[in-house]
Amino acid sequence: MPTFAPDTAASLPGDAWLQARRTAAAEAFAASALPTEKDEVWRYSRIDRLDLDRFAPVATTPVVAENQGASTSERIHALADRLGPRSCLVVTINGVLATVSGEAASSTMTIGRLTDHPESSSLLGSVLATPTDFPLLNDAFAPDPVVIDVPEGVTLEAPIVIIHAVVGLGGSAVFPRTVVRAGAESGVGIIEVVVDADEGALVEQVLGGLAPAVPCERLVVPVTELDLGEAAVVDYVSVQALGAAAWQLAHQTSRLAARAKLSSYAVALGGAYARLRTDSALMGESASSRLRAAFIGRDDQMLDFRTLQDHCAPRTTSDLLFMGAVADTAHSVYSGLIRMQKGAVRSDARQTNHNLVLAEGAQADSVPNLDIEENDVQCSHGSTVGPVDEDQRYYLESRGIEPGRAEQLIVAGFFEAIAEQVPLAGVRPLIGAALAERSGVTRD
Repeated sequence: MPTFAPDTAASLPGDAWLQARRTAAAEAFAASALPTEKDEVWRYSRIDRLDLDRFAPVATTPVVAENQGASTSERIHALADRLGPRSCLVVTINGVLATVSGEAASSTMTIGRLTDHPESSSLLGSVLATPTDFPLLNDAFAPDPVVIDVPEGVTLEAPIVIIHAVVGLGGSAVFPRTVVRAGAESGVGIIEVVVDADEGALVEQVLGGLAPAVPCERLVVPVTELDLGEAAVVDYVSVQALGAAAWQLAHQTSRLAARAKLSSYAVALGGAYARLRTDSALMGESASSRLRAAFIGRDDQMLDFRTLQDHCAPRTTSDLLFMGAVADTAHSVYSGLIRMQKGAVRSDARQTNHNLVLAEGAQADSVPNLDIEENDVQCSHGSTVGPVDEDQRYYLESRGIEPGRAEQLIVAGFFEAIAEQVPLAGVRPLIGAALAERSGVTRD
């Protein structure tokens, strides 16, 4: 029997509407063909190498083991403390809600289990209304979706931190799900971290972990929905810090009403193959989104980014800048689309992708695209792919800096500007340190 069968999805606990939704999603996934690298939205990917039969959904009640002398809970809280001031901490373990704590949790806001929300059935999938491929799998097997519901006019001074911890044996499939609704004229910051609590990019640096001799192969399929009401302001930071053998297939989608402002920043550090699709739909007049990402691939890692800047209303603006580097035999992909729909008059969209290739065996693909159905708009897109600038290298080496150190300084400088654009100041030092640590790459 397939591990992702409808019967398995139906066996998960929940209200009748949720069980029906899971079953329908599992049936739709089972009835559709898996994506392949021949599909346009999966070009250049490694999706043909994914063997779903190697994975199975984890138990809804996770078993948490001791690790390196500290409990998983202690290690997660150590990470949370490095993320700066917060108004609330939300922790899930293998997609199951474990902790909600902090001042904001006792306020008029709703923070916690989605199924406890009176509008739960209408909130889930309100932004990602027509999921396909792996978001369908999340719909079917997300055991315990989390909701952040910010009432109209409420502004939080400190961000809400959400940590999705992945633990346990190899072969597990984990499906974190987050739904954020920001009411009209509200303001909130969100830091969302998907982390392997036993290994991975942040564990050794922050949690004091040691990578196992054989990394655990896991499948992690996170979905985040961001729904911004009129004039709402949301600063959102996501950090992917999975282990070296993990597969991530993530989807972040946002919907912006009139005059809403979204500032989104993604950091990709871990994973064997880590994909993030980011869709931003500007539905209301004068809505604006600012999309940023930073990533560094090493070893045989592949980091894969797909974006959609969807302008559906007049005078909307979007500004995208994704910057990355690849070393060793790593591979990165960026494919983005700006879509100007009919009626999006006087809208302005920008899309930029810069890539450093630090070794002969490394590869970066960059494919910006435009789809314009309206005349009175402004659009620009561009990308660069290339090695470290030889003039910069010569300048540093001529002043006595050794070649390896010169490259480190150039790569660090490349990421410095993008690291400074993290919209939430408290998490900025950790992200800067993580990027600096991973940029310490030298040629032989």
